[in-house]
Amino acid sequence: MGLTPLLNHDWAVSPAAARALQEALRGRVVLRDQLGEVRCVAGVDVGFEQDNSITRAAVALLSFPALELIEYAIARRPTSFPYVPGLLSFREIPAVLEALAQLSGRPDLLLCDGQGIAHPRRFGIAAHLGVLCDIPAIGVAKSRLVGSHGTLPEQRGAWIPLRDGDEIIGAVLRTRRGVNPLFISPGHRISLPTAVYYALACTTRYRLPETTRWAHRLASET
Repeated sequence: MGLTPLLNHDWAVSPAAARALQEALRGRVVLRDQLGEVRCVAGVDVGFEQDNSITRAAVALLSFPALELIEYAIARRPTSFPYVPGLLSFREIPAVLEALAQLSGRPDLLLCDGQGIAHPRRFGIAAHLGVLCDIPAIGVAKSRLVGSHGTLPEQRGAWIPLRDGDEIIGAVLRTRRGVNPLFISPGHRISLPTAVYYALACTTRYRLPETTRWAHRLASET
């Protein structure tokens, strides 16, 4: 079964062409809830091997709300795009798509290690994957790429808007007291409050959601 893109484009492009593609595709992002019952959630993460020459993508499929691992897939392919801030999806998504296609089950929601619309062109990896595969997707980032925010309360579950000028582009979410927050942003077919809900619902006693923890472990282990 797996998950395959309904929309695709050339990946062998220059950074300038990649930015133009982001600008062209950003209008397809849907920032309202278009998701049914969520029974399976997938974590997506990417690592690199052999001095960054090999991209290693991992997808972990978990039951929801139990957050038990159902299956996982790993894909490796030569790294074909340079490291350029704001264009990481062009470096990572080709391998991610190969991993998603290997799944026997289909996720209802993707949680990506990276940004959704909290991105200079509002088209981070979660938005890019969501649009290509037409699936609800959330960006769950460990650091801020763009935007500013106020002071976040310490208690678990507290969140405040992440703003870029007058625009709310995401949320700063405290998933555990005493640790740094996460930066949550919608990727596709999901609203910000719903994205925050699922990011927190997928988090147990650690800072990162279980989806991210599983995918990161699979993407990084040797």
